[in-house]
Amino acid sequence: MLEFDTVVKTFGDLAALDGCTFAARPGRLTGFLGPNGAGKTTAMRAVFGLVELDSGAVRWRGAPISGAERARFGYMPEERGLYPRMRVRDQLIYLGRLCGRTSKEVSRTVDAWLERLGLADRTSDSLDTLSHGNQQRVQLIAALVNEPELVVLDEPFSGLDPLAVAAMSELLVELSGAGATVLFSSHQLDLVEHLCEDVVIIDNGRVVLAGDLEDLRAAVPQRFVNIRYRGEAPDWCRLPCVQVVEASDGEVRLCIDRNADLAPVLAAARATGDLISFSYQPPTLSELFRHAVAP
Repeated sequence: MLEFDTVVKTFGDLAALDGCTFAARPGRLTGFLGPNGAGKTTAMRAVFGLVELDSGAVRWRGAPISGAERARFGYMPEERGLYPRMRVRDQLIYLGRLCGRTSKEVSRTVDAWLERLGLADRTSDSLDTLSHGNQQRVQLIAALVNEPELVVLDEPFSGLDPLAVAAMSELLVELSGAGATVLFSSHQLDLVEHLCEDVVIIDNGRVVLAGDLEDLRAAVPQRFVNIRYRGEAPDWCRLPCVQVVEASDGEVRLCIDRNADLAPVLAAARATGDLISFSYQPPTLSELFRHAVAP
């Protein structure tokens, strides 16, 4: 398990991490979320010793992280860092050797990933001749050449087309299913909601929400109701303890205090003329996020 324990990191007057505490568990996908500048990248870099902490600790399996352990981790930074004019296969093998693996071990792993990700015919090409999506695939392989126990990915879906997003998603699920600890950041909340069992939301360097996504949804003190109807919409905002989350022609999503009486809401829905559906829905990850980082 990867643990952040009251981690503090400042840059001048800026507190990039301010008592940051959370954990990412093995065999689970953890989405690491937050507004721009919230501290996500600094936290990820701290795992690899790329920033010197002011206080607190980052631990792996309950102990401080050594260089030998980091050689068993995989990291995909947001600012991609491969050599643009170096051949794809050569640099992947080089990076694998830096992690202490033999040429034979690395060659086997690299060739398997190149085949898996559809790059077997581009092994002798320089990186800068590849499309953005294929460069992204190579960067991912670079994070996996050492068959890591911990995988940390900073915005891995950035700039990918839908097919590449699907392939990346399938791969992350496979890695966590095999027992790896996978932590990744993304601004695509619908994708995180679909993939992740756990989420961590950070804002201004502090963790504002963390845990099992289903547990976090269940703890929300409001209920969400989706209503579909035909006819004229009532003034939903006039109902007691009701907030309109979103509305379109013939459909509305309402946020209602958990202890509020739903009878007036149901009566208003029936009064539209033709009630199609009235259903409870859990809060979306986007709704959890907006509530957690609201000023």
